[in-house]
Amino acid sequence: MTLAEIQARLEAAGNADIAAHSARFFRTGPGEYGEGDRFRGIRVPVLRKMARTCDAADMSVVEQLLMSPWHEDRLCALLMLVRRYERGDDAQKEAVFALYLKRVEYVNNWDLVDSSAPKIVGAHLESREKRLLFDWVRDESLWKRRIAVLATYWYIKRGRFDEILAMAEQLLDDDQDLMHKAVGWMLREVGKKDLAMEEAFLNRHYQDMPRTMLRYAIERFEEKTRKDYLEGRI
Repeated sequence: MTLAEIQARLEAAGNADIAAHSARFFRTGPGEYGEGDRFRGIRVPVLRKMARTCDAADMSVVEQLLMSPWHEDRLCALLMLVRRYERGDDAQKEAVFALYLKRVEYVNNWDLVDSSAPKIVGAHLESREKRLLFDWVRDESLWKRRIAVLATYWYIKRGRFDEILAMAEQLLDDDQDLMHKAVGWMLREVGKKDLAMEEAFLNRHYQDMPRTMLRYAIERFEEKTRKDYLEGRI
């Protein structure tokens, strides 16, 4: 399957109204985090289905698709890489991870990060050195920082919290709302596995947390407890 064939399918699946909505939703205006991104207007379930039909595509084709200026092309490529990582042998997993690192600059919006970082970066580094994650969590790139945080979702779901708690401490002073949301979300996921662990972290740091981070972290708490945190009574 060639790049032209895949992109022809993607173009045919596009919808102008959805594209216009996506351009607003993903903040593509001047100075916004998605500035200049282009949308075909394809729903995610359609992209997932399309990715499943492209398993025969060569990795070089997937790489080219990932470098597309079209948002949905990049998401489709990442969904293809996730499938290959999940189903591949050790050599295939290494190839997927290497390609992800090589072209990480194209993983450049929150949905692209969230759909790929846990299942590729998190999974690959599970039993390996994690220096990359701690380098990226302080990187100038918003998207590398978010990849580092979302990679820990793989560990959180398996009851391992050291990485996210260390990162969360480092990111208390991050100035990006998308990072506040990501860290708060991961802390909330910690709480689903071990509420006492989340509460212990919050009790040490909640007064220094960005408000959005705290709100995301305590979203599932009882109303009284939420108010106590928000009003500084813990």
